[in-house]
Amino acid sequence: MAGAPLRIGVAGLGRAFSIMLPTFLADARVRLVGAVDPFVPARRRFESDFGAPTYDSVEALCAAPEVQVVYVATPHQFHREHACLAAAAGKHVLVEKPMALSIEDCTAMIDAARAAKVQLIVGPSHSYDPPILRLYQLIQSGAYGRVGMITAQDYTDFLYRPRRPEELDSAQGGGVVHSQGSHQIDILRLLGGGMLRSLRAHTGAWDRARPTEGAFGALMQFEDGAFCLATYSGYAHYDSDVLMDHIGENGLPKNPADYGGARKRLRAATAGSADGATEAAMKAARNYGGANFMPSAASIPGQRHPHFGHILVSCEKADLRPTPSGIAIYGDERQEFIELAPPGIPRIEVIDELVAAVLQDHAPLHSGEWSRASTEACLAILESAKSGRECWLTHQVRPQPVVSRQPSI
Repeated sequence: MAGAPLRIGVAGLGRAFSIMLPTFLADARVRLVGAVDPFVPARRRFESDFGAPTYDSVEALCAAPEVQVVYVATPHQFHREHACLAAAAGKHVLVEKPMALSIEDCTAMIDAARAAKVQLIVGPSHSYDPPILRLYQLIQSGAYGRVGMITAQDYTDFLYRPRRPEELDSAQGGGVVHSQGSHQIDILRLLGGGMLRSLRAHTGAWDRARPTEGAFGALMQFEDGAFCLATYSGYAHYDSDVLMDHIGENGLPKNPADYGGARKRLRAATAGSADGATEAAMKAARNYGGANFMPSAASIPGQRHPHFGHILVSCEKADLRPTPSGIAIYGDERQEFIELAPPGIPRIEVIDELVAAVLQDHAPLHSGEWSRASTEACLAILESAKSGRECWLTHQVRPQPVVSRQPSI
């Protein structure tokens, strides 16, 4: 018999919440019961949409007795403070990636959750994507031998989507390394077994009007000798979705005729403005509660699985490539394709993991320890690029078993 849904309070009704909203709406295992955000139109819409209260502070949200889980979707620099507040109030925590901006902050979050005996889960990241999870299971089966090399490349328009000022400030976690590298690192660590040994990287910052890292390249080695080559660019020139059958990162078909659209829209919206306020307002307008907010359907005809660019895993007996539709396998003597059914509820894997952790005490894959290890690798990219030296990693952990689909509760 189905039980009561998990009651979630939302800290931050911005872009991350806007992306997760279709999941919350479509999955009967969760219910939104409260929120906090400085943007008044978002709070008013939340109250209207969900018949639930909004609060003036994160502390007040965490103190609300009806809240069981706090979804921390505030800007990166506040994750430690808000996750620790939630844990101290006895609430389970689902925090957006990146987990935090320092190892110390990550450790404080882990310690707070452990002291309060609550679950801490970090996501969603693209390592939750069904093709990635299925590929991980194929690798773990041993049918294709050991992983020897992983190559990953993603070229997007990330840097030219509307940004708040701190999102272009590296000191506050701006740029592509924390916001986008956390996705890529999570995927590569999962597929490679988690235990990165060392990392050497370079970053690029090539637009003075967007003064932060817009690209990086990293060479990473695992403890067992496998290695990764990872590249990311958010400079809105080449679009690597051409390698993914013109399916965008969110799993929806992409119109090639919109080439350069992000730059054009940003230029048109900010013409004559130099203080960043216009761009920040542009971002707020497309988020939940904003004038240009467009709710997403839980399932759209033609939708495929989300992805994070082109990834190729070279094993002893085959090369394996995840796609928005399944897994391509290039073996010794033949090719095959494992097709995955189209997604139903997007990002339902996040709720699977949350439900299993909170209600069944199942150790989550995307735990604080796992996500601290990914943050360590992101920090190493920045440090290696700055110092010109190889960085050695000391907080790495192996992945927990992947949670299978849980029945409705």
